[in-house]
Amino acid sequence: MAAARTPLDTVAAAAERVMTALGGSFAAVSVWERERGRLRVLVNAGELTAGEERFPEDESYPVHDFPEIAEFLHEEWAGGGTEPRAWVESMDGAGTGGGQGAYRQERVAALRRRGRGYCVVAPVVLHGRAWGELYVARPPGAPAFVRADADFATVLAAVAAAGIAQTEQLEEVRRLAFTDPLTGLANRRAVDQRLDEAVERHLADGVVVSLVVCDLNGLKRVNDTLGHAVGDRLLERFGSVLSLCGAMLPGALAARLGGDEFCLLTVGPDADEVVAVAAELCRRAAALELGEGVACGVASTGDPIGPVATARRLFRLADAAQYRAKAARATGPVVAGRAGGPADPVVRLADHPPAAPVAERRRFRGRRP
Repeated sequence: MAAARTPLDTVAAAAERVMTALGGSFAAVSVWERERGRLRVLVNAGELTAGEERFPEDESYPVHDFPEIAEFLHEEWAGGGTEPRAWVESMDGAGTGGGQGAYRQERVAALRRRGRGYCVVAPVVLHGRAWGELYVARPPGAPAFVRADADFATVLAAVAAAGIAQTEQLEEVRRLAFTDPLTGLANRRAVDQRLDEAVERHLADGVVVSLVVCDLNGLKRVNDTLGHAVGDRLLERFGSVLSLCGAMLPGALAARLGGDEFCLLTVGPDADEVVAVAAELCRRAAALELGEGVACGVASTGDPIGPVATARRLFRLADAAQYRAKAARATGPVVAGRAGGPADPVVRLADHPPAAPVAERRRFRGRRP
């Protein structure tokens, strides 16, 4: 589990290792989605039956069919102050049943439907709350699980819970490292990483990579006259508009680069699609109550902009297009390469950027050229 790279990999490692430790032929880890009232299966490991997938998209079961996690377990350890314990069931109804009556009947019926003989079910508890369950099964004819197996499964579930908790914490740290805290969009670090990867793909297989760079107009005026709290609201509202428009392009990354600068990065959609979305973004931004629209520049490897061998090159082209849009007070996007190919003024500007005034250079300090 410690070597896993993602939360799902961590859960898969837990299922596989617990299955091996308990001598099972099948294992599954499910999470309790409280808002949906369902147990959702994250991973199935071992010998799968018809309809089962290793990483199911939506294999889930109403908690009221298997209510031990919500009722019996809560009463057993949270209400009584005892530790959560695993239990075993068998297809003939014999076992240490964690539930009563209909609860056990559903477990037994599930074993029979899947052609399995015995199971041990262990609660996974994180931060003192039921998180989900660990389920391990054996086929008919194999030795039945006994109380000692249930006790061992309880320990293994606690170990798995510790690993899952650590992975979730690391994932949260990673998320924060690549997220803009004000808007919830991706940040500059995320863009740099994704853009480098995208250009590598472009060089390898010719996939179209496009970058839309936007500068939100009027933010300084809003900050100076209405205060930074109102300016932050404008940034948040534009971030929402950018996210909405980005959703029109499959897999687009919407990001705030810093200050009043935002971008959309796409891999796959053709240049015309990206330009159309950029135009829609400009229209929606112009309709925002507090702002003054955006200056929007687009650069796409699908347009005649010359070779793009580095992320820096594409960023410079999009930035130059945005610079032109701002200087011209354009109400729509300026697109690199669409006014003369490599002889386009934007392309020339990207290759030979003009010396900016001191204040302008200070605003761009820290940005990759």
